[in-house]
Amino acid sequence: MFDIELTRHLAELSKIEFNDEELNKMTSDMTDIINLMDKVCEFDNSKKTYALDAVDYNNLRKDNHSDSYPTEKIIENAKNVKNNSFVVPKVV
Repeated sequence: MFDIELTRHLAELSKIEFNDEELNKMTSDMTDIINLMDKVCEFDNSKKTYALDAVDYNNLRKDNHSDSYPTEKIIENAKNVKNNSFVVPKVV
């Protein structure tokens, strides 16, 4: 499938130099990658798998509105407050 001559040609086009050992290793790795991609292409994704959609949207809790904690109580112990917000050091 992926032979040494093709690896050598791609290395030349990419301006990468390999010695003989590296060339053999790269050829072997590229063959493994192509075989893996062939396996991935065989995957049947036409069936719905429940692992991909783990949330049951028909069984969600009702979203109820409730009052927030009073702002005055939250900021009463803060060291530095401006416009009802905490003032913190600038971080760059």
